Amino acid sequence: MSELNNLLITGAAGDIGQALRPGLRLHYRLRLCDLVDIDGLEEGEESLIADIRDLSAMEEAASGMDAIVHLAGFREGTTPWPACYETNMGGTYHVLEAARRQGVRRVVFASTNHVTGFYEREGVYTRPDMPARPDSLYGVSKAFGEDLSRFYADEFGLSVICLRIGTFRPELDVRQRSDDRILSTWLSPRDAVQLVTRSLETSVVFGIYYGISGNTRAVWDLQNARRELGYHPEDDAELVARTHEVDKNRQN
Repeated sequence: MSELNNLLITGAAGDIGQALRPGLRLHYRLRLCDLVDIDGLEEGEESLIADIRDLSAMEEAASGMDAIVHLAGFREGTTPWPACYETNMGGTYHVLEAARRQGVRRVVFASTNHVTGFYEREGVYTRPDMPARPDSLYGVSKAFGEDLSRFYADEFGLSVICLRIGTFRPELDVRQRSDDRILSTWLSPRDAVQLVTRSLETSVVFGIYYGISGNTRAVWDLQNARRELGYHPEDDAELVARTHEVDKNRQN
């Protein structure tokens, strides 16, 4: 079990934040931070309304925390530049700087697969150590976040784990084949919990990893996540979709 007992989650009201809560609160005391109040708090959880664009608010949020899972930000590929700059880039700076000032030991940064999106467009199997090739301004903003995280690790010794999140959707979307891409890029809820937990527990000071399940059709490499974090995904989008097809055929 990790020695990081007090955990701040930014963007806690979002899909990933909500999915992480049940698993993480088994081991951590959670401070759930977002622009809105979090409902349905369980034992060991508290809600805090704060804006990542406000450094002083982030300092207050980070006070007394051992680690931060930074999920907050705009995540659409069509996000306009002002939002990318102010929220994704400026907000990430505020989270990292607040962590440094408050003595937080680790930050898990939710990056994106769109940091290397042009490799995927060209059908190139991609490893985390390959140069960034963002496919959108959103991807650019997250590439900046990864570089800023590396700076904070090198300059200040703040441990930062960057996770390039794939397609985070419920299993139903995979069963219904919402699109073929999801068979390559899916990150299941339970694998997300495991990956973030492993990221909080690792001794790695800085690293970049893809955040997907163990998909047969994966186009992004998970070897360093398996080796360095001890991440062993339990789900495979291919098997989920195939099982659904078998069940559907039996019904017909």
